[in-house]
Amino acid sequence: MHIPFVDLKIQYQSIKNEIDNAIEQVITETAFIGGKYVQQFEKEFADFYGSKHCISCANGTDSLYIIMKMVGIGIGDEVITVANSWISSSETISQTGATPVFVDIHPNYYSIDETLIESKITSKTKAIIPVHLQGQMCNMTAITALCEKYHLFLIEDCAQAHLSEYNNVRAGLTGIAASFSFYPGKNLGAYGDAGCIITNDDALATKCKMFARHGALIKHQHVMEGINSRMDGMQAAILLAKLPFLQKWTEQRIANAAYYQKILNEVDEIILPMVRPNTKHTYHLYVIRAKQRNALAKFLHEKGIETTIHYPTPLPLMEAYQYLHYSEKDIPVSAKYKDEILSLPMFPELTELQMNYIAETIKAFYTK
Repeated sequence: MHIPFVDLKIQYQSIKNEIDNAIEQVITETAFIGGKYVQQFEKEFADFYGSKHCISCANGTDSLYIIMKMVGIGIGDEVITVANSWISSSETISQTGATPVFVDIHPNYYSIDETLIESKITSKTKAIIPVHLQGQMCNMTAITALCEKYHLFLIEDCAQAHLSEYNNVRAGLTGIAASFSFYPGKNLGAYGDAGCIITNDDALATKCKMFARHGALIKHQHVMEGINSRMDGMQAAILLAKLPFLQKWTEQRIANAAYYQKILNEVDEIILPMVRPNTKHTYHLYVIRAKQRNALAKFLHEKGIETTIHYPTPLPLMEAYQYLHYSEKDIPVSAKYKDEILSLPMFPELTELQMNYIAETIKAFYTK
């Protein structure tokens, strides 16, 4: 049996007519840049998600950068984020001219440890970017309180958290703005790069849209110097075709995670993901911690099961951030877990037959 880490082909086959029609319409109407499909996606995603504004972007990385630039973050500032994430969460801070400040992960939930944030706040701190990793939201009560106490911007990185919730509030609706990625493997994925910003702040929405479109809301009328970060019509149309299925796909992910928990619960050599209280985990990733992680991953691969590691090196320990002089002592949990975490296959169409095979293979590894 071969089980991919994510099976985008089977998802396409399940909604083939909707996708093919969407692509054909864009080509027929030559609606490649801007136009009605982009506008329609922005409206429908905002309405669906419960946000006042949605500003489409070329990718999720751009959306983080745009938000920070438009709230005025720049040279001399500091922005706090988590030590274990994809580099978009930190490189966009540096691109504004600010300095990323890394906080270790929570030992149970693998996202930013809210109890360690306050000690990192200085007179230069301008924002906190909680990254809702793996589909589970951070402790937004604690983080919001810190932002209010120190007058900091709260910018949510929701690249892995479509429809996730904390205290019945969706990811992206607590801070001043939020970044979403629609990279193909995301819970809502395009067929190329795409992303968006959501916000309830009218002025910020206007500035973000303007900056993302060369500093102009009307062509040739440039109010500022901006960047070119546009979602193309093809990706917008594909996302529009997929959006009605997102709720069902989310429920399937949650059900699959529950089944994993049931069939892997008795494997003492692995630690299963924990769910933070009052949280709806949407399982963009299903991440275990495993003894002999590398050997287990190799064994699974040999048996046709694809896995991956999110992430093999914590951000502050990468060569790109040597100038900040972090060591493993600064982020002990991230440093320890980097050799233990393993992401198992997770997608809505994953079957019980496939998950049983994965569980049996894991058990076989530890009993051989």
